[in-house]
Amino acid sequence: MFGLAICLVLPVVAAIVLDRLFPLPLPESGGGSTVVLARDGTPLRAFADAGGVWRYPTTATQVSPLYLQALLTYEDRWFWKHPGVNPYALVRGLSGGLLHGHVVSGGSTLTMQVARIIEPIPHTFGGKILQILRALQLEAHLSKTQILDLYLDRAPFGGNIEGVEAASWAYLGKSAAHLSRAEAALLAVLPQSPSRLRPDRHAERARVARDKVLRRMRDSKTWSAAQVASAMIEPVSARSLRAPMNAALLAQRLHDQAPQRRRITTTIDAEMQRAAEDQVADYLARLPPRSSIALLAVDNATLATRIYIGTGAFADAARAGHVDMVRAPRSPGSTLKPFLYGLALDDGLIDSQSLLVDAPQDFDGYRPGNFDEAFNGPVSVAEALQRSLNVPAVDVLDRVGPTRFMARLANGGVALQLPEGAKPNLSIILGGAATKLEDLVGAYTAFANAGVAGAPRYTPEQEPRRRRLLSPGAAWIVRDILSSNPADVEGAPIAGSVGHSDLAWKTGTSYGYRDAWAIGVDGRWTIGVWIGRPDGTPSPGQYGAVTALPLLFRIADMLPARGGVPFPKPYSVRAMDVCWPLGGAADQTDPSLCRQRRHAWILNDALPPTFPDRGSGAWMDPRVVLRVDAAGRRLSAGCHGRGEHTITIARWPALVSPWLEVDDRRQEGLPPLAPGCSPDALERAEAIRITGLNDEAILRRAPNADKPLRVTLRALGAQAPVEWLVDGRLQASAPGDAPVTLDLDQPGAHRLTALARDGAWDSLAFSVMDN
Repeated sequence: MFGLAICLVLPVVAAIVLDRLFPLPLPESGGGSTVVLARDGTPLRAFADAGGVWRYPTTATQVSPLYLQALLTYEDRWFWKHPGVNPYALVRGLSGGLLHGHVVSGGSTLTMQVARIIEPIPHTFGGKILQILRALQLEAHLSKTQILDLYLDRAPFGGNIEGVEAASWAYLGKSAAHLSRAEAALLAVLPQSPSRLRPDRHAERARVARDKVLRRMRDSKTWSAAQVASAMIEPVSARSLRAPMNAALLAQRLHDQAPQRRRITTTIDAEMQRAAEDQVADYLARLPPRSSIALLAVDNATLATRIYIGTGAFADAARAGHVDMVRAPRSPGSTLKPFLYGLALDDGLIDSQSLLVDAPQDFDGYRPGNFDEAFNGPVSVAEALQRSLNVPAVDVLDRVGPTRFMARLANGGVALQLPEGAKPNLSIILGGAATKLEDLVGAYTAFANAGVAGAPRYTPEQEPRRRRLLSPGAAWIVRDILSSNPADVEGAPIAGSVGHSDLAWKTGTSYGYRDAWAIGVDGRWTIGVWIGRPDGTPSPGQYGAVTALPLLFRIADMLPARGGVPFPKPYSVRAMDVCWPLGGAADQTDPSLCRQRRHAWILNDALPPTFPDRGSGAWMDPRVVLRVDAAGRRLSAGCHGRGEHTITIARWPALVSPWLEVDDRRQEGLPPLAPGCSPDALERAEAIRITGLNDEAILRRAPNADKPLRVTLRALGAQAPVEWLVDGRLQASAPGDAPVTLDLDQPGAHRLTALARDGAWDSLAFSVMDN
């Protein structure tokens, strides 16, 4: 009995000792390649391991049952029962080898194949013994499921492809979870001779081998004869091996954040991403050299990012394709204006139709102009925002305060970056600071989410970060203004059409044509587009409305389930008619003082008056109550006359006078002083008169002259600095009545205006004739 016990114990002890001396060379659990996936499991980008191998981590629960049936039926139908080796198959293989002098039938189980996968073993009799021992070790240390997972994850499929998931995507363009019977049979047989049977190179050989598997499936009754016959009809076709490369820079970003993760799932929609990348590639071809494009599309409800394009041409050195422009700080141009007007609404400073002044103004030395270099005089808040006028925006920011505006943006997720040493200033509303596309898109979701902004999410586990940016009412009013924004560009909606009627959008262009922006919001999506050169060099002629906006409309058209109102009109918002120039409610204003009636959205029943004029010498009160005599002449203090009574005059802001209709100017004019009354200082400014050019003058350049047509002008009587405008476009500035020389070469009829900063002005018409 003792001897028998020794005989039984010694092999066990020997096995334990050998197992300790020669441990299994199992692959490290954290090693290998990384795959970044779309939300449906589609690979977006794979990062090879140190050996250059592409492997997508997978398990038996993640592949098609059809593939497991084909694999186990063809390779090892006793897999779940044997201890690692199949004695019958092994005896058959060894006897054949002894008879023929070499291995003719391997007899290898799936476990034995895994042993050869994890450790190089020569194809010799000695190698076969080692393979058997390693198989027994595997069965002792791992479960059957773990062994199967090792095979699925690391079986060779040709080239640098390992694992059934990587092979399925590489050859078939689909996940191993969705294989047909023919595809399952093909992938089951490929590891037997991966180089000889590669379907992208040897389709006929691969078909013959596949059909052999299919016949085995039929003969074993695993699949019916009809199912196999149908599978055999299916041709063998494979794509050329290439690694997936969608949302490449997002994949790089997430991989850099978690380099040890082997499988990273994103919120990206694979089909939408591919379609958007095709659109961007097509659009990029029309742009100047070295241009790039960044694009982000976010689901408003969840903040999940469905499209992420960080570059127009990944790895294109000429376009700096390695630079992710989704998160690169750039000048936002005018894209911050909606938030400024929203904040001013919340502060009760404006309603949607408040009267603003679009005319040359000086803000303590800062003198902004408009993008088209023209001025428009009196404009509403809605017009100023839709037309992206600069001077009214700077005026509003000056009253809100740039420091407070920046703080509110930062609270909403937009942290503006100022130039080194700079403090918050008025230029930030025109792009004088830097921000990122992803921050802008996150902030614009506030216009679909009742004023609550949120950071775009890139992975399902990323928690939503939401912050209050505007009140629901302010967000609704701004979105309503932007959704009525007319656009005369490629892909723009026809007025009254359904297509983009719900899309609220805003463009922006940075100084020097370095950045072109377009951001759009509808009931489902927020979309952001940036176009420019990553190195920051200018692209003359490329600006938001003509460069970025058409691409925004293209992307909006391809997105699913567009439309719908982002959120209903809040109770804090109601419609009301207001009056210009005073700004009060129309039904509470004397009709004689209501020169223009405007249909406005008001917030919290606030009815703010028109902003007062700037400057200590300017007229400050738009509502003037005067004493006049029976002849309508003005009576100053201490002066009286027959039929004395009071009248009220509504005065427009001084700087818009040149743009007013004749009747409006007449109605706001002061009556003359009655004889004997002393001056009352109610006049805005002394009158000025343009000299150097007569009203209705016709100009013609001298024949054969090679110099431009020039005229020297003066504004006689001007006490304050004078802005000289032709057709509303600023041409020059001069101190007081100092002379100024203008080039007047453009043929046609024109209007010349001299506008002093104290409100005094003069204007005349002239024409330039062709030679």
